[in-house]
Amino acid sequence: MDPEVALRKIIHIDMDAFYASVEQRDDPALRGLPLAVGGSRERGVVAAASYEARKFGVRSAMPSATARRLCPDLRFVKPRFEVYRAVSEEIREIFARHTALIEPVALDEAYLDVTENLQGLPTATAVAKAIRAEILERTGLIASAGVSYNKFLAKVASDHRKPDALFVITPAMGPDFVAELPIGRFHGVGPVTEAKMKRLGIRTGADLRAWTPERLRETFGSAGAYYHAVARGIDMRPVRAHRIRKSIGAETTFSDDTAAFEVLAARLAPLFDKVWAGAAAKGMRGRTVTLKLKFSDFAQVTRAKSLAGPVADRASLERIALDLLAGLFPLRRSARLIGVSLSGFAQEEPEGPRQLGLGL
Repeated sequence: MDPEVALRKIIHIDMDAFYASVEQRDDPALRGLPLAVGGSRERGVVAAASYEARKFGVRSAMPSATARRLCPDLRFVKPRFEVYRAVSEEIREIFARHTALIEPVALDEAYLDVTENLQGLPTATAVAKAIRAEILERTGLIASAGVSYNKFLAKVASDHRKPDALFVITPAMGPDFVAELPIGRFHGVGPVTEAKMKRLGIRTGADLRAWTPERLRETFGSAGAYYHAVARGIDMRPVRAHRIRKSIGAETTFSDDTAAFEVLAARLAPLFDKVWAGAAAKGMRGRTVTLKLKFSDFAQVTRAKSLAGPVADRASLERIALDLLAGLFPLRRSARLIGVSLSGFAQEEPEGPRQLGLGL
């Protein structure tokens, strides 16, 4: 283990079912009920699901119709992103009492580098406990926390015993913990890559570790180096306090290829919901809409349109993307994937200075 890597003290904070928990906090009648934030019983996609709903298999980004089939008693509520942003700001203020190195991933999730902590607490675990307690006291909400020596393992740790969890992966534990980790729980391994890895016999971190860097690069391209490192519990990425999200996008791969405009437009509909909800949740407004099509031979094409100002609303996002799609017709071959993204965001303000603290 590189001594420099082992000296890092990283916390990953993940609010438990954040949007749904805020709704249940603010409306006692919703507590204990299976709840979906976003969408409706007829259309749209689920932006978040309560743990009561997750027991039925309801998940975020799931079409509302699918969620309703899984859980007929599911309650749908409209998202209140202004409220979620306000609560997120309260939580960020708590983080800032402990460190200036904060990398938000979403309204409900962030990495914190507490190698040097502002309160002089003796360990990173003590910092994580203090943050969780302060969040509960100030907002009435529960946060899970993962503590480790790098971002990859801190993320894995926060999810290890959710909800209401605090888990620590020390440098001594890291390599063995990763070796036993199912490949689907590796951050950066999505469903498509997971399926590909399993076809190749990679089911755990130990299986992934057995592959050479060359073979990983040949099979997974530029991601191969990342897989090689994290399979050994190594992740050199720093917590970036000035991290700027370049784009927010969503895409879907079809079970059957198609060249029909109406079918492609229908498959874009839930993606518009997801992208717009993601941008609204982060308080971000973009001015460039990009459409992506991947064909049956894996060739792909993108088309983009940039406005003078931010895209005004979801309807505008849909209109621009469908115009871009129409401009590609007639298609000479069938498509297997379609995606849409929003970019061209305003830059964030920089964060402040950092000070000293202690261990895991």
